[in-house]
Amino acid sequence: MDVKIAISQKPPVYLDRDASLQRALDIIDEAARSSARLIVFPEAFLPGYPTWIWRLKPGGDMALGNELHALLRQNAVDIDAGDLDPLCEAAAQHGIVVVIGLNERDGAFSGTTLFNSVVVIGSDGTLLNRHRKLMPTNPERMVWGSGDASGLRVVDTPVGRIGTLICWENYMPLARQALYAQNIDIHIAPTWDNGDMWTASMNHIAREGGCWVLSTATAVQGKDLPASMPGRDALFSQEEWINPGGAIVVKPFGGVVAGPLVEEKDVLYATIDPEEARRARKSLDVAGHYGRPDIFKLEIDRRPMPPVTFRDPTG
Repeated sequence: MDVKIAISQKPPVYLDRDASLQRALDIIDEAARSSARLIVFPEAFLPGYPTWIWRLKPGGDMALGNELHALLRQNAVDIDAGDLDPLCEAAAQHGIVVVIGLNERDGAFSGTTLFNSVVVIGSDGTLLNRHRKLMPTNPERMVWGSGDASGLRVVDTPVGRIGTLICWENYMPLARQALYAQNIDIHIAPTWDNGDMWTASMNHIAREGGCWVLSTATAVQGKDLPASMPGRDALFSQEEWINPGGAIVVKPFGGVVAGPLVEEKDVLYATIDPEEARRARKSLDVAGHYGRPDIFKLEIDRRPMPPVTFRDPTG
């Protein structure tokens, strides 16, 4: 069954959750009008990847970093508060599956800890899965907490079985295997990485997992950051490409069929057949006949991370 998919690398309205949500709604509408049944957005699209962390001087820009982080926290997504409701309604209205990265703020974790999350919204508007990045990379640890494995799942959708890993999580062999072991059709990798090495990694995953691989980063220039953003002009030049994007579609067992889309603030379209993933695993099924479960065992603790609680010892 052929399925038309869309991968957006258009930038959000940085540090503005509501405006970025509206931009996402516009992109979903555009993809639906083009007959796409799945739309993928980049890592931390709502309300933007905190790219400034790679430019701040360690120990020297603490005040600026604190100010930027406060803005990010204020514009982060609270799922329980209904911040994703407009996207769920749009998914149901258009009958389209939505996969989108976001900065998530969870009130159960003090209300200030942020997580780098990706959600899968079904074509009926149901939130099918939320995965929090297991391990933030380098300076990302100053922004996001570590996630748990409660979202390390593959879910059924009308376009196939979908699993997600965020950016360098895709370099974690056990995390990949956790998805392969769930009969995955489409592996989605929202990212901030790009370039030839990233493309090679996506090809490797497609071959290793026998699945479709869809990936994208945000295509963004300095001028896409708002003039009101603290430190913008000191950290970025207007015309530089902070990230060129690189939306890409790789077929099961490897081979690029669309993209990479480079230095274009646009949407990449492609047609895929989920059945090709199942056929690709005839010769190499790393979670099946090629997995040797008599030798190797993988255990995953999928219990949600409990919030910190306080008990008064005095009663």
